[in-house]
Formats: sequence, structure tokens, C-alpha cells
Amino acid sequence: MTGQQILMIVGDFGEDYEIMVPFQALQAVGHEVHAVCPEKEDGETVKTAIHDFRGDQTYLETRGHDFALTHGFDEIDPADYDALVVPGGRAPEYLRGYDEVLDTVRHFFEADKPVASICHGPQILAAAGVLDGYEMTAYPAVRPEVEAAGCSWVDGVTTDGNLVTGQAWPDHPEWIAQFLDLLGTEIEHDAPAATAD
Repeated sequence: MTGQQILMIVGDFGEDYEIMVPFQALQAVGHEVHAVCPEKEDGETVKTAIHDFRGDQTYLETRGHDFALTHGFDEIDPADYDALVVPGGRAPEYLRGYDEVLDTVRHFFEADKPVASICHGPQILAAAGVLDGYEMTAYPAVRPEVEAAGCSWVDGVTTDGNLVTGQAWPDHPEWIAQFLDLLGTEIEHDAPAATAD
């Protein structure tokens, strides 16, 4: 299978691991990933945040990396993409206020294209009005929002139709694996070459 074009919507103080890990992992298996943010251009950066879970009632946040965007939001056409990734962190809280972000998300659901969202990313999906009838998960503090948007809550990584959701970056192995399955990505490992003794 040839690589697909995948769109990732990011913003300032999005979760570092939830941006960087899928961005690189999807590229590593042959997909092309374009990262965009409203009001920012190709080559500009967003600041990320690292969220850690240390037994408190909520996560601890520290400054992450500067993540370079690959395209300007105004340059892209959602119809050119095969799938969408919506990471979490604090960015979804403000990104859901952009009409162009919500319209882009709606395109992927209306066209039944694969969508992967994790942590607080479903705040954007809820604001776009696309969650009615889905079974899904998110960061537990987002549960009231996604249930109010019409979904059924599950505790673990889940795929329902075109949507793959996880609770936070510790879910990456299963979340990314389920998204790759939804994309139809096949990963083959060659047998080690026999050596002459």
C-alpha cells in the first residue's frame, strides 16, 4: 500500500507526545503528515506542553518543544487528505473556537475518512457536532463534554466506524496501532538474512 496524506491539527500548548509521536510514527511507516495551525504559516512553530501523570487528581504540565508546522492552514484543502489526527493538550480548548477548524473536522466525518483523536482532542470533535452516536473515549475530565455531544463512553482505546480514540499518551501503542489498522497500513518485517557458518 502506498502512503496516505494525513492532516494533523495542532496549536500552542498541545501535548508534546501526542503531537510528536504520531507525527513521526506515521511518517516512519510511509505516510505523509501535514501539520497545521490556524493563523500560522508553513515553518512557523507551536509551543508544546508535556503532561505527566504522577498520582495527583489531574496532570502536571511543563513546557515541551517548539514544533514546526509543515503548511499554513489557509494552504490546505481537507478534500486532499485521506485521514485526520487531532491531538490533545490545552490547544483543543482554543482551537475549537475557529470555524475553519470545525469545518475541516466536519469534512472528515461527512466523507467517512479515518480520524484519530486523543486526550482533549475530542473537545474539538464535540464542538464540531460530529460525535452523536459514537462509542469513544477521551481524557476522563472531558467525559462530560463528549457525552453531552451524544457519544457513549468507554474506558479504553476504541475504534468505532471511522473514529479511533484514546485517553492520553500512555495509550499510544494501542491507539496508533488501531489507527494504522483503520488506514489499512500493512507493516512487513523481512526475515533476517541467513549467515554462512
